[in-house]
Amino acid sequence: MASGTDTFVDKNSQLYQNFDHLYQNLFGTESIIIMVEGSDVTNPELLKAMDRAYESTVNIPGVIQVNSPSSIIKDVNYGMMGQSAIPDNREVIDEIISSSVPAYYIPDETHAIMSVVVEATTSDDTKEEILRETRTSVEMADFPGDYNVIVTGDPAFMVEMNEAMNSSMGTLLMISILLMIVVLYLVFKHVRWRLLPLPIVILGIIFTFGAMGYLDIPMTMVSMSAFPVLIGLGIDYAIQFHNRIEEELEHGTSDEQAVINTIKHTGPAVLIALVITALGFFSLFTSTVPMIQDFGKLLMIGIVMCFLASLFVGVTVLYGFHKISEKNLLSKIGLKKQSAKKKVSSMELSEHEPDFLEKALKSISGFSIKHSVLVIAIAGSLCVGGLFVDTMVPIQTDTQTFVPQDLPALIDLTHMAEILGGEDQLNLIVKTDDNTDSELLAWIDEFSQHEVDGRSHIYGSNSIVDLIKAQNGGEIPDSSAEVAALYEQIPDVQKESYLHGNSILLVNLEIGNAMGELGLMGIGELTDVVEDDILWMAPPPGAEVTITGNSVVFVEVISALTSGRTMMTLLGIVMVFLGLLVIYRDLLKAFTPVITMIMVVGWSGGLMYYTGLEYTPMTATLGALILGVGSEYAILMMERYFEEKEKGADPEQAMEEASVKIGKAIVTSGATTVFGFSALIASPFSITSNFGLITVIDVFLALLATFVIFPPVIVTLDKFKEKRRSHAAIGRESKLIDTHESNTIPEGITT
Repeated sequence: MASGTDTFVDKNSQLYQNFDHLYQNLFGTESIIIMVEGSDVTNPELLKAMDRAYESTVNIPGVIQVNSPSSIIKDVNYGMMGQSAIPDNREVIDEIISSSVPAYYIPDETHAIMSVVVEATTSDDTKEEILRETRTSVEMADFPGDYNVIVTGDPAFMVEMNEAMNSSMGTLLMISILLMIVVLYLVFKHVRWRLLPLPIVILGIIFTFGAMGYLDIPMTMVSMSAFPVLIGLGIDYAIQFHNRIEEELEHGTSDEQAVINTIKHTGPAVLIALVITALGFFSLFTSTVPMIQDFGKLLMIGIVMCFLASLFVGVTVLYGFHKISEKNLLSKIGLKKQSAKKKVSSMELSEHEPDFLEKALKSISGFSIKHSVLVIAIAGSLCVGGLFVDTMVPIQTDTQTFVPQDLPALIDLTHMAEILGGEDQLNLIVKTDDNTDSELLAWIDEFSQHEVDGRSHIYGSNSIVDLIKAQNGGEIPDSSAEVAALYEQIPDVQKESYLHGNSILLVNLEIGNAMGELGLMGIGELTDVVEDDILWMAPPPGAEVTITGNSVVFVEVISALTSGRTMMTLLGIVMVFLGLLVIYRDLLKAFTPVITMIMVVGWSGGLMYYTGLEYTPMTATLGALILGVGSEYAILMMERYFEEKEKGADPEQAMEEASVKIGKAIVTSGATTVFGFSALIASPFSITSNFGLITVIDVFLALLATFVIFPPVIVTLDKFKEKRRSHAAIGRESKLIDTHESNTIPEGITT
């Protein structure tokens, strides 16, 4: 598992260098918040309970400091009375709180705050352990019964969210597999061992896990969604081989020849579909977000592994099962007994009664070919309209909406933000040759005050200047020597929060609950305003200011995830077209699958707009995904169409035969994918539910396009091509005749 900054931002980028190296490693911290609610938080008994919690949490390994009003009160009381204890006198407590305790720790009479601070670079496992120990410390502190104690903060929220996501994903994947079993049982019933494709694709997934470990490709929150995609794609490969070998055996072909024919005809078709699918996924590598690139790597590896599992294991197992069934041994292990292969005459084949699905597929393809102009015109109009309104589909970037709204950690975090006003920051890293420069400190003081006074969404600031002024009667010293002397008096824990060595200082601009109030676009605009202010109020010569922080990085990441989706789709279309052109060296075979998938992309955009769906960082890549998934259906149909033509069928007959013979397998694989993804719609996480819903819609549209749009397009273009070829042939024959006649010497003429 990987969840660090390097999964979102390229390690070589300036954004990563600024955030991870300058901020996270030098100054970054996260806080577990202990919030106490009650009628009167200045009660001595409550403050003593907070002190017990303080003494316990401060000793937890990995905790760098604990901030509590109880410790401040004890320190002040020690200076006043010589006793390091919580006073029993309420008047003394009230006086200390009013004069010495920052408002953050006791924002009102009914709330008190403790913060357990850890380094931002602390591993997720360590944070989880610290959170567990903090909760234990709170339980053992014996708070008065009429007070409510909440342990919250970003670390607590992330831990609970990850637990909920992992739990829900496991359940959803099990539901997905059960639904796939149902659809295979219902739709793939014309073959023996109809559930076999599922274990074959699971084997391919296991191969994929092994390859990920060997190639050191991490698992991220985005790449986790690749496995349902791979199950949908991989099961299609297994179904195609399964369907063809059963078809060959049904026609009376020998066992060995059935395998040969399956590999000869289906193998290249599926391999071409795999290559084109990979080219559709290739556009994912244009993303600047590492976890999207890892997502692309995982998909590439996964489809190859599923193909290999289907080709070698799937076909071999089917051949073995068939040989065993001829000996009537399968009944002994509980599998359905099937009579041995029998020779079937052509008359018996012609009398085969088509089932409902075969009749439906034949009728659909026949209707669309018969009314090709009308079908293509309507589909094209819907596609153009969909592509236009797709640009208006909103992009949801508020991460809190991705989480179940009844998640306790989210409720606590939201409640804390209502009390404290949020803790988002813009972090200014100031590089200098001398951090004791009084002119630089004066600029920091002036600039910070200007931003707080002049920008409505900047509510406060903190820096080393605040500590200097507190030590020096509210003034900044005039000389570097005086500043250096004051630095010596400031405790290291406080000083290290704002200084690193002699060359780097940190200034924090508090922007409250900016993610909820402004959103990502608003934070981006606020960052631009602060950058402009730095240009207008430039720091002293020799100083350089860089804006960074969680909010700044997240704005860039979400922008990179969502803004490039149109370019990804266009690149995927171009790659698929060029790939088909190189493979087939035929403009018709390259153009037809691509135009079919362009229809799907347009329809999908239109449906999303008119149904009010929104793009998320997870679904922004679906243009490339559905291009890869959907083009496979069209290519498999096209391969079977030309195979039937080679047997002597005319275009209409070839298309109807292809629709019936391979259509069942395509419908089965598509339905399996649809049912598998439909389980994700039930996810309590809206980002997963949205991903599942849009994928189901797109796969359904791809199936629809394969049986409704592909037949009239390829038949019309193929007939036009044949007509041109026929005219060209007639022209060549006519030319040859004319040449022959002109070269013939008339009778009676001698040389």
